Amino acid sequence: MTYENNEDPIIKLENLTYFYPNTETPAIENVNLTIYKGEFIVIAGPSGGGKSTLCRVLNGIIPHFYGGELKGKAFVNGVDVKNSTISELSRYVGLVFQNPVNQIVNLTVEEEIAFGLENMMFQPEVIEERISWVLEILNIEHLRNRPTYALSGGELQKVALASILALKPKILVLDETTANMDPYSAREFLELLKKIWNETGVTVILVEHRLSEALQHANRLILFNRTVVADGMPREILKSDLLEDMGIEVPPVARLSKKIGVDNLPLNVEEAVEVLKEWLIMK
Repeated sequence: MTYENNEDPIIKLENLTYFYPNTETPAIENVNLTIYKGEFIVIAGPSGGGKSTLCRVLNGIIPHFYGGELKGKAFVNGVDVKNSTISELSRYVGLVFQNPVNQIVNLTVEEEIAFGLENMMFQPEVIEERISWVLEILNIEHLRNRPTYALSGGELQKVALASILALKPKILVLDETTANMDPYSAREFLELLKKIWNETGVTVILVEHRLSEALQHANRLILFNRTVVADGMPREILKSDLLEDMGIEVPPVARLSKKIGVDNLPLNVEEAVEVLKEWLIMK
């Protein structure tokens, strides 16, 4: 999967600043960011640094639900966030939260996936088609008739993702979705996300702290702490000390390679093996 940036941005933020109600310090400040169709972007930053706030702006929850004061400009798929509605933006942006329990409202998996489609007045045959499609692409057909209260954390997160994907958004925003998963489940979930990106062309914005698993899929890494601190190719940003300075864990394979002076830092174990082989031969 590749992306093209020779077209209008799918997301454009200009000097964006937001204050939650009854606060004097902005949660995010002077954010300037351009994202193009089909990108896979990882956003990392310290806890409390405004990453979730940024996600909420993208689907209009901020300011239309939370209130507060939003300054600057925010355009999503050409739509002005401040002058639109959550309903309108939900047609373009799907947001998956950290805790799926806060997002799932129906008793069965099938009902949960159908819920958003029914609210948008899709025809029954389209709803059935979308449910079958998303269950297949996520490989969770076996969960179709299961009660949502009986699912594991990882299964709940997949169902939350399924309910969003069924709407076929142009932009998929995931806010720390692997935070409550064990390492194996997190790896499986991120591999699944890569598959979805490859097969659908959706623009992915992934807020993630498990950089060892996430960065190998991304074309851009954005470091965020109330504003954009760095924005570029993952390997280039990993060469700097910015992650360490912000208290973000550097992927072990990249950290080791950096220490021994490797220039082209690996993003996964397979790349690290090849890089270290070359380094040993040179030595």
